[in-house]
Amino acid sequence: MLEPPLDFSFKCLSSMADVLAEEPNPGLRRLKRSSDKRFSSRALRLNNNIITDLTDLQSTLSTLLLQPSLLAWIDLSFNDISHIDPVLTELQQLRVLYLHGNSISKLGEVDKLGGLPFLKTLTLHGNTLENERGYRGYVISVIPQLKMMDFSAVSNQERSMARIWQQPAHRLKPTNHSSDT
Repeated sequence: MLEPPLDFSFKCLSSMADVLAEEPNPGLRRLKRSSDKRFSSRALRLNNNIITDLTDLQSTLSTLLLQPSLLAWIDLSFNDISHIDPVLTELQQLRVLYLHGNSISKLGEVDKLGGLPFLKTLTLHGNTLENERGYRGYVISVIPQLKMMDFSAVSNQERSMARIWQQPAHRLKPTNHSSDT
């Protein structure tokens, strides 16, 4: 049976160091701790805080979790995160990532998530990047294995359109061939 998520939501946390000074919120199921006080959960809720960056995320996970490399689900929604920290790409087992309601403004930030092989669910709505032209298609083209985006299923048509949408960029790449002029 999977352990319940560690829930540090609504605690006015501003940094990863703040997480270690708090106890997780109680849930419906009791959290179990090992003899060294770490949890066996594979899910972490840090939503509805005032976190601006993910500095020390790995060390915080190592302190909290028995197997931090197995973290599969993290909710960072409704914070004040302005960029996608590359530390997220170290979470190779990540399947669900909630980043909605933050301050991410550049669509190119999504490129950092392209290396997460198991990422199936992603939320980014409520960030200013969602106003960029081609937002949804771009995200789907960068992370083609997504099944859900912004709490909406990714359709086969969207996948096809994302592949087509990406093609002009490939045609415009410079080549090493000299042209006959």
